[in-house]
Amino acid sequence: MRPPIILSHGAESGPDATKVSALARLADSLGWTAHRPDYREDDTRGYAGSVAPRLARLEAMIRARPAPPVLVGSSMGAFVSGLASLAHPVAGLFLMATPGSIPGCEVHFDVSPGVSTVLIHGWRDELCPLDDMVAFAGRRRLPLLILDDDHRLSASVDALAGQFRLFLDSLAGRA
Repeated sequence: MRPPIILSHGAESGPDATKVSALARLADSLGWTAHRPDYREDDTRGYAGSVAPRLARLEAMIRARPAPPVLVGSSMGAFVSGLASLAHPVAGLFLMATPGSIPGCEVHFDVSPGVSTVLIHGWRDELCPLDDMVAFAGRRRLPLLILDDDHRLSASVDALAGQFRLFLDSLAGRA
């Protein structure tokens, strides 16, 4: 049985955002079950203020799943997905445009060691410094794909879908 997938959108976005929707459609077409929490109410608390409620919402979804899920996130969604992996078993992490830290938040980005993880970032990300993810990926020896795009990665949706398909295929091969 394939693990469920939880796709977490970024701040100032929603569960129907372009990247999250495209990846959810792809997962569904491949026979995976995708879930997209809505964090918009949490995001009204500001960036630092939204971390704890987003994390609580995501952890509740993880606990409600019959098996450890694959966590997919963009920006703030990637940040809380990584943090959730520290406290709960997950089948994999596919994280895009990840901030290394959130101003005003005491917790820094991290992921559970040993979890299959792919990081994707844009060369021209104007919100989340690329250097932070390069340093993080280097310390952890994690794959990092850098695309010629900005924070939203909107010009790279097809490339993201291709990488996501490869990631899911690798997870399915382990099951």
